[in-house]
Amino acid sequence: MQLFLQQQLPILLPVLLELFGLTLAVLIDPYIRKPHRRYLLVIMLLVYTLIAQNLLDYQLQFSPELIFARTVVSVYGYCGRPAILVLFMQLVSNEKRYRLCWILVGVNALIYCTAFFSDIAISFSSGSFFRGPLGLSCHVLSVFLLVVHLVQVLRKYRDVRKPEALLPIVSVCIVVAATVADLRMTQNPFLSFVTIAAVSCSLMYYLWLHLQFVREHEQALMLQQRVRIMMSQIQPHFLYNTLSTIQALCRIDPEKAFDTLEMFGTYLRQNLDSLDQPNLIPFRKELEHTQVYAEIEQIRFPSIVLEYDIEDDDFSVPPLTVQPLVENAIRHGVRVREHGRVEISTATDERWHIITIRDNGKGFDTQADPDPQKTHIGIGNVRERIESMCAGTLQIESQPDAGTTVTIRIPRGKETV
Repeated sequence: MQLFLQQQLPILLPVLLELFGLTLAVLIDPYIRKPHRRYLLVIMLLVYTLIAQNLLDYQLQFSPELIFARTVVSVYGYCGRPAILVLFMQLVSNEKRYRLCWILVGVNALIYCTAFFSDIAISFSSGSFFRGPLGLSCHVLSVFLLVVHLVQVLRKYRDVRKPEALLPIVSVCIVVAATVADLRMTQNPFLSFVTIAAVSCSLMYYLWLHLQFVREHEQALMLQQRVRIMMSQIQPHFLYNTLSTIQALCRIDPEKAFDTLEMFGTYLRQNLDSLDQPNLIPFRKELEHTQVYAEIEQIRFPSIVLEYDIEDDDFSVPPLTVQPLVENAIRHGVRVREHGRVEISTATDERWHIITIRDNGKGFDTQADPDPQKTHIGIGNVRERIESMCAGTLQIESQPDAGTTVTIRIPRGKETV
């Protein structure tokens, strides 16, 4: 036994240390949900026992007279492996109970328990191992569970197309490769490839759970950001002034008041819709929202003119990007002009979709203000979302009394949502 440990310790020790470190991490990790923690701990407990089962099975093959002990150890190994696969499935989709899979695991256990009084599954004679007609039921069940698990993962990530789906898929491939390697072994190894694969897959699923937490945390932050964006765009002064304009129009031009109220409702609805848009939206939709806002402002300030030169509109942008920039141009720039003008144009080159918002307003000194995107409402948010959601850029050029130009560049290849 001492010689055996000396020979196999270089392989066994790293596996045990990896499993022990993972167990400790799962126990102290505050970001893992209780059901997931419970599943992981049960998985690792089973893996610990499978390592012990492998070691006992390896030693018992040199004691042919201990047939009953070897049968017990072998039956446990064939019963425990499919259970780990179902627990992996529970990790990916915790809301499902997988009763059929657990029933099949129970049936598989009953089949191998027949080894105590029959040779229909497995048996031992004169120290040799024999596989009966149902001796491959564990392998057949494992293949079925792996296929179900793979379909489960593909369905879960079919719409979102997240790279994190690669971890469960790679885990399935590792288990398949390990199973094939074990079946090709001519001698009983002291530690099976499937057991080693179970340790590695447990680590991968732990990392996968952390990626899930990071994604959910990012989604929560994005939701909070969208709420802040919406609230920053629906300015109290704009609401009050628009309602006052509608109130005045009700007396002098009821039909125009009706049209203005309809546009105002459209504007509010589009702002609210932005809360449900975690992804990019077509530029055409953003332009429509901008036009509705501009038309409301032009009712209050007839001297303001908006000009559109749209050469390229077949791409996507984060919601509420162009409209806040036009709002800044009107609110902080052209209102002071007798003939204010805002130009919105788009173009494209080999690398970029280019959006330009140019006004003839009062402008400002970008040298005096080293961070001009923070001087007006919403621009900091716009810049951040353009950079994070579509790897784009936002550039501001301005001079006092000469107007401001904002240029957005969206990489080509972001044409679809």
